Amino acid sequence: MKYCRFRLNGQAQYGFVEPISGRESIVRILLTPPEESDGDVEGLRSKRIDPIALEEAQLLVPVRPSKIVCVGRNYREHAKELGNEVPTEPVIFLKPDSSLLAPGGTVQRPKISQRVDYEGELCIVIGKKCRHIREDEDVKPYILGYTCLNDVTTRDLQKKDGQWTRAKSFDTFCPVGPVVADEIDPWAGVRLETRVNGEVKQSATTKDFLFPVDLVMRYITAVMTLLPGDLIATGTPEGVGPVKAGDVMEVSLEGVGTLRNPVADE
Repeated sequence: MKYCRFRLNGQAQYGFVEPISGRESIVRILLTPPEESDGDVEGLRSKRIDPIALEEAQLLVPVRPSKIVCVGRNYREHAKELGNEVPTEPVIFLKPDSSLLAPGGTVQRPKISQRVDYEGELCIVIGKKCRHIREDEDVKPYILGYTCLNDVTTRDLQKKDGQWTRAKSFDTFCPVGPVVADEIDPWAGVRLETRVNGEVKQSATTKDFLFPVDLVMRYITAVMTLLPGDLIATGTPEGVGPVKAGDVMEVSLEGVGTLRNPVADE
């Protein structure tokens, strides 16, 4: 199953995505938001439409989260490249929903920063309310699917502040999309790549996670309730670097697709 959120005749809609003649296309409109499905998107009522090629649709952020929880330093080599110790338990922080940006939207480099970095990540989309997930409990029923996320960061402000809130919270600093897919398996290994102007900058697999998805979800739900539509960004691999106005960032996940966003100065 793949679904997206898009604008049709001036209205925001959710749509099922299927391949038609080799092109991913929106073929049905969901009559109920996926986050209200209790994890069973396939069981939702839908209405067939004339197919719209995904690349031609006006895509929106595919979810409407109450919060965006991020995992820092979840790849050993990324922790090392920034001169940080490798953590012994997950490091979590939040991004505000005001930082969300649709596929194709422009990331704005703030005037007060001299260095803005890309950080490509696999993102978990929560499908069912969860709190205090037990050690012997399977986390998969709580997951609606996965998508791409770019945890855009002002690296200079992060270093200056000594904590991460300001550096990661600017408007447009959380591109997400293009679709949500449930047919990938992060435990088995999913390839993540980030490109800038077509050049590969990051390439890793989710097998390289320090803390796998189940451990991350148990850790987070010991602290806070996760609600349907909430996002968990699972961390970025080594290879982060700066972007400038005119660059185009692409975050790709096999089985999901490519999240593409240009960069401009504020």
